[in-house]
Amino acid sequence: MSSEFKLDVVNYDSEEAEVSTINSKMSLDERIDAMGRNFDGIHDQGKMSINNFTTNVEHRAIGDRFLKGNKASLGDNISLHVDGDERHQHRRAKKSGPLLSGTAYCISSCSMIVLNKIILSSYNFNAGISLMFYQNLISTLVVVLLGLSGVISLEKLSWRLVRVWIPANIIFIGMLVSGMYSLKYINIAMVTILKNMTNILTAIGELYIFRKRQNQKVWTAMFLMIISAISGGITDLSFDAVGYAWQIMNCVLTASYSITLRWVMDEAKKSTRSGNLNEVSMVLLNNLLSLPFAIVMIFLFGEWDYVIHADVVTLPIFWVVATASGLLGLSISFTSMWFLHQTGPTTYSLVGSLNKIPVSIAGILLFKVPISVTNLLSILFGLFAGVLFARAKMS
Repeated sequence: MSSEFKLDVVNYDSEEAEVSTINSKMSLDERIDAMGRNFDGIHDQGKMSINNFTTNVEHRAIGDRFLKGNKASLGDNISLHVDGDERHQHRRAKKSGPLLSGTAYCISSCSMIVLNKIILSSYNFNAGISLMFYQNLISTLVVVLLGLSGVISLEKLSWRLVRVWIPANIIFIGMLVSGMYSLKYINIAMVTILKNMTNILTAIGELYIFRKRQNQKVWTAMFLMIISAISGGITDLSFDAVGYAWQIMNCVLTASYSITLRWVMDEAKKSTRSGNLNEVSMVLLNNLLSLPFAIVMIFLFGEWDYVIHADVVTLPIFWVVATASGLLGLSISFTSMWFLHQTGPTTYSLVGSLNKIPVSIAGILLFKVPISVTNLLSILFGLFAGVLFARAKMS
């Protein structure tokens, strides 16, 4: 735009210079003759009638109004067109935002579970704590790099804040480790069904600790969850007592974490300079504080010796899958926050329940799980109960 403007100015100046040069070359006599012709023209114009003059003035005024009207109309059309395009693009972005964020959240969540199952079962990796340490280390490094580059905002850590967060972090570590070991021994479909028990334990804890009562629909859905979990365990052809014990422990720790986190978050906000603690800072706290505890547990449970001598750690593809699982673990945090911001807690809860359906199907098909008709019906019944629970919580 600026270059075109400069070009127009240059052309205009050159035309003025050419006219002034022609005028300077005219002789005095030619100028006098030209002045005489001008006076004659003025005299002839004086002979025009008043009506003609008035008509010309009206025509000129009408022409000016016509031109102004066209310009205004053209400007309005352009403005309406531009505003319409902007509103159309805004509506498209508003409609596509929840869809994109929801899809990203579902893909991250499903992929994370499948990759962990591949690492622990397909590669027969028997060091769940070491895997958790590696995944949390990747998450910590990525969040710190994003914070240093200014992409995300992080709360400045202090010893007071760390001390408040440690109780929740210890439960968080136990939740991750127990979840990994249960996934190693139990198929994905049954893990998703047994996870419904977490909702029951959380509701009971909220009732006795926070005096929060649930409606009749919620308790009905939870009763259906109990039936599906029991029937699923009885009809599970690949039943493993160790895996079920780990999963029960995982449900207890997950419910404890969700209940404890409420109190810890309130106390943590008091320990910050801003008086607030965003979700990204919570992700950093959980992953960063888990690293020293994980190192102690790795040596305590003898996983260090296993990791050094395991043949699977020499495979490059194993590290690719492990790194991808760590990145997916972090992406779940970001995509869930994105999706929650685009929609709301109600839609987020419902999609989270519906997300168990493709995870269960993928787990059965990918890992060729031996399954009976009764077990399949129990799984479907449990998935239905989970969706019913989410719907009941909305009412």
